[in-house]
Amino acid sequence: MTSRTGRHFLQIPGPTNVPDQVLRAMAAPTIDHRGPEFAELTRRLLPALKPVFGTAGPVVIFPSSGTGAWEAALVNTLSPGDRVLCFETGHFATLWREMALRLGLEVDFVPGDWRHGANPGTLADRLAADAAHRIKAVCVVHNETSTGVTSRVADIRAAMDAADHPALLLVDTISSLGSIDYRHDEWGVDVTVAGSQKGLMLPPGLAFNAVSGKALDAARTARLPRAYLDWAPVIEANERGYFPYTPATNLLYGLDEALRMLADEGLPAVFARHRRHAAATRAAVRGWGLEVLCADEREHSASLTAVLLPDGHDADAVRKVILERFDMSLGTGLGRLAGRVFRIGHLGHFNDLTLAGTLAGVQMGLELAGVPVDPAGTLDALEHLRAA
Repeated sequence: MTSRTGRHFLQIPGPTNVPDQVLRAMAAPTIDHRGPEFAELTRRLLPALKPVFGTAGPVVIFPSSGTGAWEAALVNTLSPGDRVLCFETGHFATLWREMALRLGLEVDFVPGDWRHGANPGTLADRLAADAAHRIKAVCVVHNETSTGVTSRVADIRAAMDAADHPALLLVDTISSLGSIDYRHDEWGVDVTVAGSQKGLMLPPGLAFNAVSGKALDAARTARLPRAYLDWAPVIEANERGYFPYTPATNLLYGLDEALRMLADEGLPAVFARHRRHAAATRAAVRGWGLEVLCADEREHSASLTAVLLPDGHDADAVRKVILERFDMSLGTGLGRLAGRVFRIGHLGHFNDLTLAGTLAGVQMGLELAGVPVDPAGTLDALEHLRAA
């Protein structure tokens, strides 16, 4: 194996780079998860989580990947045979749909081109046609990690309200929470799904559901089987500062520190930083003469950018060159986008110089892979950073 100097550039859109102070917090000795010190940690963590979700309601934590949070959102609120409406905005929206089908739900899947977010107008039409209110939930991926497209959740809620439809709104924020402005309560979301490994700057291993009162009411009559992912015992144990099973104690240490970092920077500043880095990245892509995959200016992701390569060029070959020459990992194209795009992650613990180094490596890799680019692209991004 070739010896490397310097640090590896992990510029995939999650897992993201874990800050040194979070790593140090996680290295503390494990404590008794039934003791008073752990209860103090829980009582500090849960209130600190709520502003990140934009909620005053409960946030349930599971030792799991984000996929567990997807499943928890469905099994706690729905019954076998219930109909859900999902939007095909990308690879992860497709996986959520497949999970719903495997759980015994009926799924209306609105087809999409993977370049646009969930369409509020289409939703309005579907709900207007559902006079019998057979649709029990609407599932939307806020920020589609495979495409770099952010759906307009506030507009989705407005369409539901205009139709006076009682369906629950379930939203995946796995690659947006802590990076992109999100408002669980204000936007009338019933279940928000999240994971630890992206904007929260932790390793994978924690899953979250922020839960509305309406969702808690639905959970009392929902009949999909649930045990480990049942909200009720977690919420009940949390009131005493504990969990109903062994928690991921050291990840919770890291979460405590990550939440402190977000609070110290201030969430408005965090969101502004991500928007600025995303705009600089798009300036580079367009300056190179390439195309950003997201086709709607209102829906550009602030946490990642998917770059569409011209016909005849293999995005995975570009990623291979960049990894081998510059020790930098970029996101691959998933599903129907395999070989056509690569994804630049610019979220989490990230600053201007990290972005500048990332874009320089991408430009050199594109040139070495034979993709025709204008070398002024990176300079366009630097100018954007200077001006901002």
